[in-house]
Amino acid sequence: MFYTLDILGTIAFAISGVLVAIHKKMDLFGILIIAFVTAVGGGTLRDLLIGNTPVSWMRDITYTYVILVSAVFAIIFRNKINYLRTSLFLFDTIGIGLYTVVGIQKGLNAELHPVICIALGTITASFGGVIRDILCNEIPVIFRKEIYATACILGGIIYFVLSQFPIKSDIVFIIAGVVVIVIRLLAVKFKIALPSIYSKKNEV
Repeated sequence: MFYTLDILGTIAFAISGVLVAIHKKMDLFGILIIAFVTAVGGGTLRDLLIGNTPVSWMRDITYTYVILVSAVFAIIFRNKINYLRTSLFLFDTIGIGLYTVVGIQKGLNAELHPVICIALGTITASFGGVIRDILCNEIPVIFRKEIYATACILGGIIYFVLSQFPIKSDIVFIIAGVVVIVIRLLAVKFKIALPSIYSKKNEV
């Protein structure tokens, strides 16, 4: 289950990276690079922080194949998923939900404190998108008012709460990931955002 979630998260983030790169009218090489860093950026930082080297995608070539196939698929069928904003949001949201629980599990495997595990889950879920946005000359979503990293943190808390009950770990993983996805979807649908320290008259 854990490996499956990791692969599904890789697919979701690779596709979201392709969509951003296409929107920026990058060439084929640029599209593949953005897909790759979006898919493995957060996991790479996580592995480096916990000393898990070589990092996951270097030890398992499956991740590279998955990213390449996902990127090619998104490029070929870009007209089918041409509603870029909606598609990007959907795949990005699925990605953060899946990668949050993957990062938490990595922290647990390293026998870290639950708070650190939640931080690792948030890093895994968020920083691929941060690198993607920086390379594409965008302000990363995590640094705006939108509920993004907060959803990962809440999902992580739910994970550890549920783990105190006699529930199978696979079910706990799924529920925690779904919580992240649902919170993100509801936040965008109902325009729920973190409070801003700036007054409207100072906003550009």
